Amino acid sequence: MAETSPLTVFEERQDQIHCTGDGPFEMACNRDSLAGAVSQRACVFCGSRVVLYPIADALHLVHGPIGCAAYTWDIRGSLSSGPELHRLSFSTDLRERDVIFGGEKKLAAALDELIDRHHPNAAFVYSTCIVGIIGDDLEAVCRTMTEKKGIPVIPVLSEGFKGNKRAGYLAACKAMNRLVGTGDVTDISPVSVNILGDFNLAGEIWIIRNYFERMGVQVVANITGDGRVADIRRAHGAALNVVQCSGATLDLAKMMREEHGVPFVRAAYLGIEDMADSLYRIADFFKGIDPGIVDRTRALVREEVSALLPRLAEMRRDLEGKKAAIYVGGAFKAFSLIKAFRHLGMTVAVVGSQTGTEEDYAELAQVTDPGTIIIDDANPLELSRFVKEKDVDVFVGGVKERPIAYKLGVGFCDHNHERKIALEGFEGMYNFAREVHASAMSPVWRFVPRREAQNRAAAKGGTAPADAGSDAPAPGEANIPNDKEAVA
Repeated sequence: MAETSPLTVFEERQDQIHCTGDGPFEMACNRDSLAGAVSQRACVFCGSRVVLYPIADALHLVHGPIGCAAYTWDIRGSLSSGPELHRLSFSTDLRERDVIFGGEKKLAAALDELIDRHHPNAAFVYSTCIVGIIGDDLEAVCRTMTEKKGIPVIPVLSEGFKGNKRAGYLAACKAMNRLVGTGDVTDISPVSVNILGDFNLAGEIWIIRNYFERMGVQVVANITGDGRVADIRRAHGAALNVVQCSGATLDLAKMMREEHGVPFVRAAYLGIEDMADSLYRIADFFKGIDPGIVDRTRALVREEVSALLPRLAEMRRDLEGKKAAIYVGGAFKAFSLIKAFRHLGMTVAVVGSQTGTEEDYAELAQVTDPGTIIIDDANPLELSRFVKEKDVDVFVGGVKERPIAYKLGVGFCDHNHERKIALEGFEGMYNFAREVHASAMSPVWRFVPRREAQNRAAAKGGTAPADAGSDAPAPGEANIPNDKEAVA
């Protein structure tokens, strides 16, 4: 790894940072966050809440102190086309007395009142750190309330101290798996899928569902964006699970394969190549049942891409040679974003994630340019150091990275919980390019201290730090998948 400042990289963190091309790939990941490093990674409870929260017609009750519910309330878009019970955040609000004498009675009373008042189709009860310490029996309380109320009341064993965010994903998948297999599947088509791992932050799942409908594929369940309890209960009747966010829902796909025989494929909906490749992969799976699905898919991709390319070419003329930094929750997004930036003539200088696996980072090392910094579970000091060192023009991240970018005088693109613009699909690629262009090309960045110094050096005939070039094709010559063979 390139030499880094001891002030910004803790000694214990050295093996979680890799520089592409700087020796053989070796990187640690998926370990508990380093105490005192102000990690970007969240706890087990937050991971489970992120996955289950978008199930819109379920009751979500946090059994713990009020701070846990406040921390995760409404931090994601998670749009719903119908009920919005998930927008209400409920907590048992455990106090000192409850910690001493136990909170089971308070939990039962809360469920009794909330279920009668809101009539949910299921209830998820989240265990927090304090509940794990005092030993409340969530299983027993939920079992009693299930019998009393006649709806599934499901404990989510998500005590925050049990591990990191990825452990929360597993807890959520185990909770959902209690629903799967309990619904009627008689009207499900043999050409059908479940969409796993999309949270519909800005309506993306509706874009993807539209593509599937144009291909002739029935969508049985959204898991979990715009999700419904009844759909999840009959999800085992789908012919295929399409898994996008592998960290969040891959465990559920594996459970469904083992228990119900439902196969799964990996997919990505960000950027041109990955979106097209995902559609072709699904068409390949069903071509034995529906021979016309490949032609319909090819026509869909050709129509969308032919309309998109000229619009991208206009923005690429301004963005050619600029640099980006990426820090996202799931590493799967990073692969697609690297390809998307190359379509815009930009290079990626820094890339990292909160929950990537060793396989994810090894693949990132293969697809990134020499000198690219790859980082797992970064802290703000590290991100600030590398963004300044690489002199990037745009930082793509989430709510916790926004202040870092603005304090450093760097354009920011929200690609996580709070965004309001859909970034998936072919339509999303245009929205992403437009947002990057508006941010990177804003004249305000000429007046931040680092750019002022560069401008003064250029005016005096000196050499200002130059943006790295790009080996991406010129406008109009991009390698765009217009047919199945191009993305095979």
